[in-house]
Amino acid sequence: MTTWKKQTLAETLAATADAHAQDEALVISGKRLTWAELRDNVREVAQGLRALGISRGDHVAVCMGNSLEWVIFFYATASIGAVTVPVNTRFKADELLYCLKQADVKLLFVTDRFLKINFIDMLRGICPAVDQKLPDAALPLLHTVVVLGKDVPKGAISFADLLNKGAVCEQHWPPAVSPDDVLLMQFTSGTTSYPKGVMLTHDNMLRNATCVAARFHLKARDRYYSARPFYHVAGTTLSLLAALTTGACLLSSPSFEPEEALATMWSEECTHTSGNDTMFLMMLNHPNFDQYPLKLRNGWASAGPEVSRKVIELMGMKGLVQAYGLSEASPNVCMSHYDDDIEKRIDGWAHILDDVEVRLVDPETGAVMPPGRSGEIQVRGWSVMQGYYKMPEQTAKAITPDGWLHTGDLGIMDEDGRLKFLTRIKDVFRVGGENVAPAEVEDVLHKHPKIKQAQVIGVPDPRLVEVPAAYVILMEGQSATPQEIISWSKERLANFRVPRYVQIVDSFEKIGMTGSSKIQKNKLRAQALIDFGLEDTKKT
Repeated sequence: MTTWKKQTLAETLAATADAHAQDEALVISGKRLTWAELRDNVREVAQGLRALGISRGDHVAVCMGNSLEWVIFFYATASIGAVTVPVNTRFKADELLYCLKQADVKLLFVTDRFLKINFIDMLRGICPAVDQKLPDAALPLLHTVVVLGKDVPKGAISFADLLNKGAVCEQHWPPAVSPDDVLLMQFTSGTTSYPKGVMLTHDNMLRNATCVAARFHLKARDRYYSARPFYHVAGTTLSLLAALTTGACLLSSPSFEPEEALATMWSEECTHTSGNDTMFLMMLNHPNFDQYPLKLRNGWASAGPEVSRKVIELMGMKGLVQAYGLSEASPNVCMSHYDDDIEKRIDGWAHILDDVEVRLVDPETGAVMPPGRSGEIQVRGWSVMQGYYKMPEQTAKAITPDGWLHTGDLGIMDEDGRLKFLTRIKDVFRVGGENVAPAEVEDVLHKHPKIKQAQVIGVPDPRLVEVPAAYVILMEGQSATPQEIISWSKERLANFRVPRYVQIVDSFEKIGMTGSSKIQKNKLRAQALIDFGLEDTKKT
């Protein structure tokens, strides 16, 4: 990578729009924008935000599925130096209230309906003043709600109203913005506690996006499909901003549906895509997969070896690379090079980003581990967040005084400096004194000819402390018994890794899946205690 020059999102957008004015920038839900059109739309919305009193440093939330408006609003907010707070569209009312209050949100841009969710009714429940006049006692800083859709309460305004206000706004352009200003406040998933607002700067995210785009060989006029939700950093940094920094066209969908994704990539002749193991398995195992001959070349994945090999062989992604990261690191920490050794890429080995430091530390002793020994991945450098918003104690726990970010993840490095993510430390369980990483068992189960998808957790055992339990989805038209799967596993896994319990399910949706199609292991484990009658053996 050449010498990095810090820049703002607005500067990057201006440069890309000048260089690729008439090329397509975005295609979502059949709607299309060129780079010049995107730049002009962003400026109109930015002027509307300024007319509504939003200025540098203000916090502005956006709550809707992936759409052109989401992108325009995000870029417009950045252009005036305000901070975007993405809202997870799966939030319930209490979670939405917490997010808006904790983040000190001044303006909310919300769709009236999405995936059968009535967000206006939800908003009325937590902020009754939206039907009369804001602010509300529950959210005293929220002074404006902008609605995309027809259901606009009396105390809110429509998206068209915002544009009209911007059209008569005469404030000078462009406003002062620094690359070190906060660009995004990303709320973590909060699987064990209330979410924390990760503060990421323009420089954090744009530099990260530039690095990863080079790793998976994304260039101007490439067509990159990503259904990763924009409320997640995989949707902003690794999708939107990767396209922005290169001039590639980003194609997306309001939510991930496997056949829609396949159809879009086929009809739009996409060259790149990305996803995690769950998303790729849903596409690969779709009964109509063969109806969509893809022209993919490259892309990135967060997936095990078995899934990665299938993606390369069946989807044609010869340049598939592995990615590892977390919100607090903007998010990517390491990514393979698209032309690196294919077996290394399949097996999950990836190169650390330029000018980022990584060390592995024994979680119990704090000793730095040498190559070949696993330890907690700790990260230091330009990609590390500014901290958690209004949470100095949690920030101090996450980042050491000398700048090392605790990831809570286990990894291993080879002699060449490649890093391989193993598992979340909290997901590792001990079976009779042996450590078991769920991913190791899952990768073997994915080789079973009848298994479409597998998830493994540790459950209590009176003799061994914990034992493996597996939830599996079978291929369409296939049948298998739990005992059949256990017997098959015994021939391929060390005894302590063999699932003691197996539950066959149709979907993980009701058990616990995030909007980014990740399985929530804590919810899966809680369900397992019920399904396998283990509540009485639950550890205190």
